[in-house]
Amino acid sequence: MTYAGSPKAPEQALRHVAGLASGLPVDPMLRVTLNFHPDRLLRGTLLLDALAEDGVYHSQFVTGIGNGGLSAYPGGDRWRWESRIFGGAYDDAPAHERPVYGALNFRRKPLGGAPRFGSAHFRLTAGTMARTTFCYPDSCLEPSHFAVADRMGLIGLALDDRQDDLDDYIEAQIHGPVRLDRHVEALVLDPCYRGTAVEAASRRLGCPVEWHTGVRLTVGELRRHPGYRGQEYVDLGTRIAVDGVLDPRAIGDADRTGRRDPQAVKKVWHYLARYGTPVDDG
Repeated sequence: MTYAGSPKAPEQALRHVAGLASGLPVDPMLRVTLNFHPDRLLRGTLLLDALAEDGVYHSQFVTGIGNGGLSAYPGGDRWRWESRIFGGAYDDAPAHERPVYGALNFRRKPLGGAPRFGSAHFRLTAGTMARTTFCYPDSCLEPSHFAVADRMGLIGLALDDRQDDLDDYIEAQIHGPVRLDRHVEALVLDPCYRGTAVEAASRRLGCPVEWHTGVRLTVGELRRHPGYRGQEYVDLGTRIAVDGVLDPRAIGDADRTGRRDPQAVKKVWHYLARYGTPVDDG
């Protein structure tokens, strides 16, 4: 298990988690995916444009943005969780050395291993698996079950658990850089972004671009689930919808205006990710 870079913190973290792991090696056909929203802004720039410029997928400690909780700072929740999981390996490490987060797509979902965190995903190469650690459930829940690629005992645990669809993922932490031209098999996008600035930016990333089947949610179906995240988010989704339909692009457009609470928009995305249906555009 090796890491091609500054070795101390990543290798220490990998060794620590390997000592907690058990089980058989992971199916070599499975992949880790990094789910995200491709049309969000990073310091005023379209996220994919920023990625194309830099060529590296960074953690929340570097970007300051994320699709879950925003606690990646010294002493914050994310810092504490990483300290616990990795045996303090990253406690004094610079932000750019910290791991990035994804999910093992053990159910082979078209939208990636953890659609909760976005409609798009980078599908990582098989080679990155050797420098990836895993936990179940999410690290924010202070899990006690861990894995590495050659000791993957988490899949049976996840299959036996009864979780909401958005919580049904095995978290992955990739140690070392994720370079888009070396470590990504493909960027997989929702077809609602065809012909948009998102597609144009994606072509500059240096990795192949693919399209999944898409996801859409009608306002009628949205209104059937007020108890899932709350009536206020059903109402917000109704206002965001275009011609009575929610898709990732409509939600992203609403988020970028700056007039909506990003945490509220995130809850609308949860509705689409949870109750939306595939739409294959052929």
